[in-house]
Amino acid sequence: MRAKITYTVTAAVLVFYFVLAGSRGILLIRHGTLLTVTFGVAVLILPVIGVWFLWKNTQFVRRANTLAAELDAEGGLPVDDLARTPSGRIDRDSADAAFARRQAETEDTPDDWRCWFRLAIAYQDARDTPRARKAMQRAITLHSSTATPSSPTATPGTAGPTGPSSPTATPGPSSPTATPGPSGTSDPAGASSPSGTSSPSGV
Repeated sequence: MRAKITYTVTAAVLVFYFVLAGSRGILLIRHGTLLTVTFGVAVLILPVIGVWFLWKNTQFVRRANTLAAELDAEGGLPVDDLARTPSGRIDRDSADAAFARRQAETEDTPDDWRCWFRLAIAYQDARDTPRARKAMQRAITLHSSTATPSSPTATPGTAGPTGPSSPTATPGPSSPTATPGPSGTSDPAGASSPSGTSSPSGV
């Protein structure tokens, strides 16, 4: 809930800035001189880029929340039972052990979006946001592919009986054995570990 409130407030502030900057850019362009028009166009570029980035990020969050709701309905959301320090931060050893489990799970079934979703959570618990985002994007991509009906009996939003459930049915973006993982094995997200060292605990 706190993350949603933070995101909403940040988005509202950005929208206000975009509107303010855009209005100033339009005023400069209306002034009509070469200098003001040039400045006006330059000022308008930032809001356009910002709106695009905000839209893409909002789409990502919305799709991730859709996956979370579906996984929650199935009873497959990871339980937050990680040990924490007195300050409330997740214990590194606990996050390390959880990541190892999620990594092995994803290596066994690399075409299951649920495994990638749980791996993204493990990355996030290890405070490795870039890899967490990549793993979540992979989960979204796999979910979209399994949601496409492949037969008359397939139901949108769920994997059909002929959906990509075999690790060899549809190769993922990277082979599970391509890059050393956090424990010296392969990392399904295509990176050495959540922290770039031997384990997520190095973050």
